[in-house]
Amino acid sequence: MNPSQLLFLQRTRILHSRRLGDRTVRYASSSLSEERRKEALVSISKGGGGPWKPTTDGRDAICKTFEFADFSQAWAFMSRASLLAEKMDHHPEWFNVYNRVEVTLTTHDANGLSEKDIAMASTMNDYAKDILPFRN
Repeated sequence: MNPSQLLFLQRTRILHSRRLGDRTVRYASSSLSEERRKEALVSISKGGGGPWKPTTDGRDAICKTFEFADFSQAWAFMSRASLLAEKMDHHPEWFNVYNRVEVTLTTHDANGLSEKDIAMASTMNDYAKDILPFRN
């Protein structure tokens, strides 16, 4: 995003910022363009743990299954991700059975995938790496 785009989004209040640890995350409340969506999916699917994929239920959302060594690791991941969700005021849909956590991300305010989802997906990937070993 170039500086003029950033300024426009801040002035129109489409762009929001939140501090996540040592970095500031900026995200838009509008759904992503097709070009940005493709670019973001490639970006967040790098680095192991399996790719984030579009959902198959017709919604504008992405999903990923994280598979850990045991329930304790899965729970640790979910605990950390829940704190992120509260900090971002953005809550994932998820399902947990033993060592597996299935996550679906979409932004209801934007009627689809937004920068919030991409930021959350990227940070969840980092959290999963911290909890290694995971199976995917």
